[in-house]
Amino acid sequence: MKISLPRFRFIFVLFLFFAVVLFSKQIVGAGYEEGVAAYKRGDYATALKEFRPLAERGNVAAQFYLGVTYERGQGVPQDYNEAGRWYRKAAEQGLAEAQYNVGVMYEKGLGVPQDYNEAGRWYRKAAEQGLVEPQLKLGGMYAKGQGVPQDYKEAVRWYRKAAEQGDAPAQHNLAELYYQGQGVAQDYKEAALWYRKAAEQGFAEAQINLGFMYANARGVPQDYIYAHMWFNLAGAAGDTESVKNRNIVEKRLTPAQIAKAQRLAREWRPKTIR
Repeated sequence: MKISLPRFRFIFVLFLFFAVVLFSKQIVGAGYEEGVAAYKRGDYATALKEFRPLAERGNVAAQFYLGVTYERGQGVPQDYNEAGRWYRKAAEQGLAEAQYNVGVMYEKGLGVPQDYNEAGRWYRKAAEQGLVEPQLKLGGMYAKGQGVPQDYKEAVRWYRKAAEQGDAPAQHNLAELYYQGQGVAQDYKEAALWYRKAAEQGFAEAQINLGFMYANARGVPQDYIYAHMWFNLAGAAGDTESVKNRNIVEKRLTPAQIAKAQRLAREWRPKTIR
């Protein structure tokens, strides 16, 4: 069992598609809706033409958009320096998504020297506004002592914030801390609860761990049928150790019980939270 690594992921697509609604009160002058429409149909040159003047006048959504285009190389050569410049302009106006993206650039060393302290500073700004991705990132930084002093209680706090919003990796990592007793009192029942929430979304690492919990009566009653089911699902996702564990558990089941476990796996569907 181990902490799942946070994802490196820029935020851009959903933000851009809904930015007209989110920033309707901030947009001054024509061109923003036209820019969004052009972007959605892949006409990046027209989108840039509409967005750049707005960005230069301080429009936060347009600034964010220019960061995206330079980061992805859409309509312009890919340029992390320019991406970072526009993301920072939007971030300094308080846009959480831009603050998160600035944090990613510092963490990965894109357009700026890699700097975990700066990454953590920007992640915190975004996380405090309730954005899930930087909450997950901060939890990982505190768990590893990367850019911040190692502090499992803080890791628990930030993982919990993301987990309560339905983030499966955060749910898994919070479960790990309960399982290990790091930052919280060791509690197998609470660990099983959070593993289940992540496993039900299809997060394979949580499925593996929940199978282990059922096989070993950790936080849940021992149940080889459910252990088989969760190992089977994780195995189907490509985890070879889960296949081995499924086969070990299978030796403890009757043919009827195996059939039930297989039916449960066959009928299982992931829950969509976010």
